Amino acid sequence: MLQIWALPGIGEIAPGTDLVAVIRAAVDADPREGSGLRDGDIVVVTSKIVSKAEGRVLHADDREDAITRETVRLVASRTSPAGHVTRIVENRLGIVSAAAGVDASNTPEGTVLLLPEDPDASARALAAGLRDATGARVGVLITDTLGRAWREGQTDHAIGAAGVRVFEDLRGTTDAEGRPLVVTLPCVADEIAAATDLVKGKAARLPVAVVRGRADLVGDLDLPGARSIVRPAERDMFALGSDEAYAAGFAAGRTAADDTAADG
Repeated sequence: MLQIWALPGIGEIAPGTDLVAVIRAAVDADPREGSGLRDGDIVVVTSKIVSKAEGRVLHADDREDAITRETVRLVASRTSPAGHVTRIVENRLGIVSAAAGVDASNTPEGTVLLLPEDPDASARALAAGLRDATGARVGVLITDTLGRAWREGQTDHAIGAAGVRVFEDLRGTTDAEGRPLVVTLPCVADEIAAATDLVKGKAARLPVAVVRGRADLVGDLDLPGARSIVRPAERDMFALGSDEAYAAGFAAGRTAADDTAADG
């Protein structure tokens, strides 16, 4: 049976906060029967509190400047009728998202919050600390809210992982009818991240959840992290937005036409 619950009692996080101690205290204070961490549990932590603990707060009057600094590659940009610009970009972690993951919500005025410097390393530190503190062989996922191509709305995704198998590889097995599965590779880390958002919420100040019932996914701390979820650029079939791809193709065509005319 799959169980998911949020840990109450986690207050505001400041730079330098010991997240292992904070999570351990929340686990110990949870009054629900059986809520203490066990072998095979997965602790899911919102990236916002990891960033705050790691001091990833940037004083910036202009969020757009911070987005530009975090951007590696522009994928698409659109301006709304009201003049608001939305940029879909690849950030330094390889994640393609709106605004490069730069967050201005629930932060002091005049500041923005950047994603953790290395979410997989942050997850490993948390997992190792929680295993030492509790004696339970747990895994850790760090999550952030992202949109999805071709679908409205957002869901939480795993951007950091330690001690958790982020994929469930079903390739080479068969379906219920006996047909071979060739490409079936569920990203269980993202599925778990989205499920925990149902109990954490966005404004309930419940940034940590525990998942119980998928101990088969918990393993050594040297398992591949969430960076392995990011599709390599050479296999990206949609490296640009449609308008950007059209503009690039049009420019290339004009250049080729001009070259031909010059040669003639």
